[in-house]
Amino acid sequence: MCGIVGVVSKAPVNQLIYDGLLLLQHRGQDAAGIVTQQGRKFFMHKAKGMVRDVFRTRNMRALPGNVGLGQVRYPTAGNAFSEDEAQPFYVNAPFGLVLSHNGNLTNAAELKAELFTTDHRHINTDSDSEVLLNVLAHELEKTTRGLPLTPADVFAAVRGVHKRIKGSYAVVALIAGHGLLAFRDPFGIRPLCLGHGQNDSGSTVMVASESVALEGTAHQFERDIAPGEAVFVDMDGKVHAEQCAEHPQLMPCIFEFVYLARPDSVLDGISVYQARLNLGETLAKRVVSTVPPNEIDVIIPIPESSRPSATQLAHLLGIPYREGFVKNRYVGRTFIMPGQGVRKKSVRQKLNVIASEFKGRNVLLVDDSIVRGTTSREIVQMARDAGAKKVYLASAAPPVRYPNVYGIDMPTAAELVAHDRTVEEIRLAIGCDALIYQDVEGMKRAIGSLNGKLDGFDASCFDGVYITGDITPESIAKMNAQRVDSSEEGDVDVSRLALPNPQEA
Repeated sequence: MCGIVGVVSKAPVNQLIYDGLLLLQHRGQDAAGIVTQQGRKFFMHKAKGMVRDVFRTRNMRALPGNVGLGQVRYPTAGNAFSEDEAQPFYVNAPFGLVLSHNGNLTNAAELKAELFTTDHRHINTDSDSEVLLNVLAHELEKTTRGLPLTPADVFAAVRGVHKRIKGSYAVVALIAGHGLLAFRDPFGIRPLCLGHGQNDSGSTVMVASESVALEGTAHQFERDIAPGEAVFVDMDGKVHAEQCAEHPQLMPCIFEFVYLARPDSVLDGISVYQARLNLGETLAKRVVSTVPPNEIDVIIPIPESSRPSATQLAHLLGIPYREGFVKNRYVGRTFIMPGQGVRKKSVRQKLNVIASEFKGRNVLLVDDSIVRGTTSREIVQMARDAGAKKVYLASAAPPVRYPNVYGIDMPTAAELVAHDRTVEEIRLAIGCDALIYQDVEGMKRAIGSLNGKLDGFDASCFDGVYITGDITPESIAKMNAQRVDSSEEGDVDVSRLALPNPQEA
């Protein structure tokens, strides 16, 4: 899961992209990068860290131009500590291409071999995004064959990309001297939307992972980019769009609505906030069947994503809603941190209890989901340490029982507390007095009812159904071998072949 943004304007775009990335910071905190284009020349700055730390005034001044793109990175493959794998990625032919990608290719290893033996292209990192860039470059080169580039050529290249790659991908790319390209995988697993704005110099076209990045930068949300669709914005700001997949289906990742996206975003016609309210409503029925409401004194959310569900749950059950945890906003999301040791260490740094809300009470804690269980176990113990008589735990999402291969960092079954365990076994592992889960079909109905045009969801981590149809235990094992390397930062080989940051040029 990453956040991407792309802009074509009549005015400098560096600040606009920076602001867009700040609004998408929740989608990735490992690294950030911006590329701008002036004339036919690209200017890049990327580094490990949060947006506010990566881009200083001198960096922003070194990013001129009226066209650009950016990304905040959350690594699921390759090396979590390597700055070389921060995006965007650059290749100089054809035309000059820069690309950022949100998602995960499930056939990256096969494509990498194919690129070397057949397409004669070199891949210098372990990132599947560099593989995607080179597939796009090869398809563009094949389509144009030395002729001037037209929108029809761009769409033909994207059709070729769809035929070759599998998995999840929302992509934004710059083609030097020609414009900005954005496209989405044929299932629409990862989100991508389009909007327009105005400035003193004229109109602006923007694409971004979530609508909040458009609205927060004074852009008008126009629409979601459809599954399989490609949008090409030329240097004059004219938008060209075409469906490039043979059999597109709208089946977005349901985890976006459960946890990943901001509550003030609207994805594929669904308000994320309303989706979480609906989850709280369906969860209420599950709670009542497990714990009598008169045995619950207070309902407390585990910040942040669970708040809407907990609010609705408390309202329907007629039980007081209280804030019992204070979040340290200067500690990164533990779910995103690479390495189990780092994640476990950070829980008590991230949350502190308001002891008066727990002491002598039977408390129902509400979380958006339970993935590895380490954080849940710590939080339950914190509630007991604060004096709670009984600690019940409810999850707005069903048990996460299966690996995710589409861009969320939970690919190994061994890391999932619910894998091959009953609910009672999970309860014992976490240490709560009662454990209540959402059910899979209830979750799908609660969110799917908000947009009748959906063909379904990617809910693979809950139901084990991989919608791309190419996932086997063997392919999962192969992807696990490519997943984030949490080795020490000092051990990383920092040699690079990439467009240099401006201060390095």
